[in-house]
Amino acid sequence: MNTNQETWLSVCNKSDLVINSGVCALVDNHQVAIFGVQSDDLKIYAISNYDPIGKAHVLYRGIVGSINDEPVVASPLFKQHFSLTSGQCIEDDSSHVRTFKTRLVESDVQILI
Repeated sequence: MNTNQETWLSVCNKSDLVINSGVCALVDNHQVAIFGVQSDDLKIYAISNYDPIGKAHVLYRGIVGSINDEPVVASPLFKQHFSLTSGQCIEDDSSHVRTFKTRLVESDVQILI
């Protein structure tokens, strides 16, 4: 029996995404911030919506950008930047948020839980 089976969950439709901005989904009673970032192609990132520094669920409302080619979101509270790929806070090595693998299946945005 394979106990490492992956579980992908559809969290929204591609049309629900706001390009270069965030939306929020409730997954197993946890808020997940989902970002559709457009450069040459669409990249979808998902992180915990909880800002561990500001202690509030607000990251989906942050400003998306990049620092040294790393895609980030700036918290709307105290403006710390969180990597969309690793969850690490750029300004504070002791702070990070959970990240989720994402994929697009037809028009469904899915995260690995």
